[in-house]
Amino acid sequence: MKLFFLLFLATYGGMHALVFWGFHPLLKGHPALPSLTWIWMVGMIAAPLLVRLCDRSGLEALARGLAWVSYSWMGVVFIAFSLFTLVGLWELMVRLANRLLPQLPNLSLHGAVTATVVLFVVIAASFYGIYEANNLRIERIRIVTPRLPSGTAPIRIAQVSDLHLGLIHRDEALAPIVSRLQDLQPDLLVATGDIVDAQLNHLDELVELWQRIDPPLGKYAVTGNHEYYAGLDQALDFLRRSGFKVLRNRDMKVGEWLKVVGVDDPARRGIPDEDGALGERSELFTLLLKHRPDFVETSLGKFDLQLSGHAHRGQMFPFNLLTAIKHPRQNGLYPLASGQDLYVSRGTGTWGPPMRILSPPEITLFEIVPETP
Repeated sequence: MKLFFLLFLATYGGMHALVFWGFHPLLKGHPALPSLTWIWMVGMIAAPLLVRLCDRSGLEALARGLAWVSYSWMGVVFIAFSLFTLVGLWELMVRLANRLLPQLPNLSLHGAVTATVVLFVVIAASFYGIYEANNLRIERIRIVTPRLPSGTAPIRIAQVSDLHLGLIHRDEALAPIVSRLQDLQPDLLVATGDIVDAQLNHLDELVELWQRIDPPLGKYAVTGNHEYYAGLDQALDFLRRSGFKVLRNRDMKVGEWLKVVGVDDPARRGIPDEDGALGERSELFTLLLKHRPDFVETSLGKFDLQLSGHAHRGQMFPFNLLTAIKHPRQNGLYPLASGQDLYVSRGTGTWGPPMRILSPPEITLFEIVPETP
């Protein structure tokens, strides 16, 4: 954990250093602005760690206020960092070209004009990111399967994932999600991890909101990595009080034609026994709930549809280009071997910055239908 904190501070500090370099032409004309900017930046670099410390210490109001400021700032810095990375690469190429060919004109972009343009783009992109994060989409997916007998009524399954309830997202974020779920009237509701992201023992209004949804086939959830970060016991208690059956490396028959299998996230306890949880291939339509969008080769052939989340499709462009390295399947439906499918949700909430850019939040509604003869 200490190594993680050191890597976070080094990476986040480096991002701030590049942003400071980019904006320096706008700051250097004022005697105090450069120093004040660095003081602010140092505080914001440490703020995410202070948020967790305050949250675990019971300082709820301080933790939440600091989270709103520091995570919003994180989004602003990421946008600026992405733009100044391009400027920095251009500057390196210009310097290399001028060394090789001194007669070339100086094509440097590092100046007040570029910094001003970047500033306006960052402001516009930040406001758009807040708008998109609140623009909830309903993604509808139809799965045709031989596992349901001909003439069987379709099974409607709603998936939510990565809400990160707690510090920033509370009843004002959950209420519209619950309302949309009520409108959809699914037969089954599943939550594929990272529903919890802070201490929630005292937030009974969130429990009451979840209890308004009572699908005929029930509500099922699995753990994500943030359930462990927030405190596993209290996260499980919150989910169970909210009406979810938490499937921890086990299966359950649901209704007449459906088998639901859930596996724990490996955040703290290593790789779960996915094969053991799936068991032998069932004649029922088998739904595998798994937070991370990875699949185990030995599990192929034992399930029909895997539902995952975790990657948020990067949440903010161009971060999706980095998350794609670890999770190349991070948005939508992916056919697997033996006629199986993996669906990866972009997530229903946000982590960190309350922003999304080119990765709108979603509730996914699956309609499982029998093959026609």
